[in-house]
Amino acid sequence: MDRRSFLLWSGMAGAAGLASAAGFWRWQEIPASVASPGRLEGHYLRDRQSLPAPSETLHADIAILGSGIAGLTAAWKLNREGHDDFLMVQGPELFGNAAGGMMDGMPYPTGAHYLPVPSAESFHVREILSDLGIILRNPESEKPYYDERFLLHAPEERLLYQGRWQEGVIPGEGVPQQDLIEHRRFFSEVDRLRQYRDASGKRLFAIPSVLSSSDAEWQELDRITFKQWLDKNNYKSATLHWYLNYCCRDDFGARFDKVSAWAGLHYFCSRIGKAENAENGAWLTWSGGLQPLADAMDKKAGSRRKPGTVFHVGTTSQGIEAHCFEIKNGQPRTYRILARKAICAMPLFVAARVVESIQDLGFDPQQHMPSYAPWLVANFLMKEFPFELPDAPLSWDNVVYQEPGLGYVVSTHQDIRVAPPPETVFTSYVALSNHDPVAARAWMMQATPAELLDVVSADLKSAYGWKLAACARRVEITLRGHAMAIPMPQFRSNPGLKALRELNGALLFAHSDLSGFSVFEEAAWWGYRAATLALGTDPATAVTKG
Repeated sequence: MDRRSFLLWSGMAGAAGLASAAGFWRWQEIPASVASPGRLEGHYLRDRQSLPAPSETLHADIAILGSGIAGLTAAWKLNREGHDDFLMVQGPELFGNAAGGMMDGMPYPTGAHYLPVPSAESFHVREILSDLGIILRNPESEKPYYDERFLLHAPEERLLYQGRWQEGVIPGEGVPQQDLIEHRRFFSEVDRLRQYRDASGKRLFAIPSVLSSSDAEWQELDRITFKQWLDKNNYKSATLHWYLNYCCRDDFGARFDKVSAWAGLHYFCSRIGKAENAENGAWLTWSGGLQPLADAMDKKAGSRRKPGTVFHVGTTSQGIEAHCFEIKNGQPRTYRILARKAICAMPLFVAARVVESIQDLGFDPQQHMPSYAPWLVANFLMKEFPFELPDAPLSWDNVVYQEPGLGYVVSTHQDIRVAPPPETVFTSYVALSNHDPVAARAWMMQATPAELLDVVSADLKSAYGWKLAACARRVEITLRGHAMAIPMPQFRSNPGLKALRELNGALLFAHSDLSGFSVFEEAAWWGYRAATLALGTDPATAVTKG
C-alpha cells in the first residue's frame, strides 16, 4: 500500500470508528487470484522457443485459426450452409474476449458483457440471433421480436456523481445549466448524423463499419482526435467531456484525446437497432456476459474444434499449412493442419508473428500494426449485497465519475425481477487508459495481486467504502494486456488493414482488429465474410435463412 492510500483509509477509519478500520483491513484479506489468458503461449511465440516436430497431421477443407467471435461466426456460418468439413484451432483462450467463468455456480464475464439490439444493416447478427432462438420472429423486419429473458430490464444504469447516485451515465443533477445546454446540443447533433445519408444513400456511420459512407468530407474525421473535434465545435462542458471520454475508454480502451473523431462519433451514431418488444437502443445481456452466446454459437457449429495455438501459417501448392502446439503437463506437443483455405481469426499482433511473409499480403507490422489497449476485469463473489446509498437503486451497470475505472456490472441483474439472489457477482472493468499502453502492460506483468486488487476495487470502494469488504468472499482478476485495437487517427485509412480486409485467397482474415472496434457486430461481420468467401459466395448478397 502506498502512503497516500494509507493516509486516505486511515482518515476514513478514524472518522467512522473501529468498525471502519476493521472493514479496511478486511480488504487485505480478500483472496485474489490472477489469470493471464494466453501469456504462456504468447511467450512461446515471442521468444521463439523451440518446439518438437508434429506428432500428427490433420486434414480439413477449411481451417479456422481462433475461437473468438469472428472464428465462431465463421464456423457457425459454414455449418449453417451445410459445409461441415472444417476444423477450428481454439487458441490460448476459448472464445477470447467473449470468455466467461464460474464461481460457486455463479457465471460471470471475463470480457464483453452485452450486445446492443442490431440494426437492419447488421443482418449477419440478426441471422445468428434468429438461428439461436434469441430473435423469436420477424428477424428481417424493422423491429424483430426478441426473447425477453435476454433483453436488459430496468434499472439499467446509474452514475455516482458528487457523492450521490443518479439515473443514467451522463451527469444531470447538480450540473450547471450551461453544461446541460451543451449536452442537448451534442445529442441533437448525434440524432442528425444518425439519419444523414450521403449522395450514394449510405449512412455516415453504420455497423458493420465497412457499410459506412466513404465520402471524403467525412473521412476528414479520421485525421483528428475526438477531443479535437469537440474543441473545434466549441463543446467545453467538463461533464460532457468526462462522459465522452468515458465512452471512448469503455468501447475503445483509450481516452478521447487518443481516439479518432470518426470512431468517437461512430460510437454514438451507428447503432440504431429496434425491437418490437423493447425500447429503441435496447441491449441483450447474459449473467456470463457474451460467453453463453459464444457457447450457443459453438454448439450450433458442431463444436468442431481442437485445443492448441497456431505458431506458423504458410502456403502449399494445395492451400494452407498451419502448425499448432498445445502445452500439457508443462510440455509442448505439436500438430499440423493441411487445408484448402484457412481463416485467420486471431488478433493482428499475433498473426504478424505466425503468418509467413505477411508483408507480401500488404501488411507491414512495423508500419500498419494498431496500438492495443490493456484492460483489467475483476469478478467479486459477493456473499451478500452491500448497503446502498439512496437516490438510485442498484442497476445492471454502475459507473463512478472518475478514471481509470469503468464501473461495475451486476451479473445477477436479470434475476432480480423474480427475487434478489442470496449471492451475486460484481464485475469491475478498468481500462488502463491513463498510462501509455506499453507502460501499462509492463506494470501488469509485475504487479502483485494486492496491487491489482487496489486498482480494480477503486470504483467499488467509492460506492461502498469499508462496508463492501464484509460482503466480498473472493475476487478473480483477469489481465488482458492486448484487449483491443485502438482506433486512433488514420486507422480507417490504414493501407495494411485495407489490404487484409480485401484479401480473397487461400488465406482469409477475420477479426475485429480489421475494423478497429472490438465489438460483437464487427468481429462477427469479418467471420461471416470469410466463411462466405471460403464457400465462393459474395457476403454482400447473403440473405437470412429460415
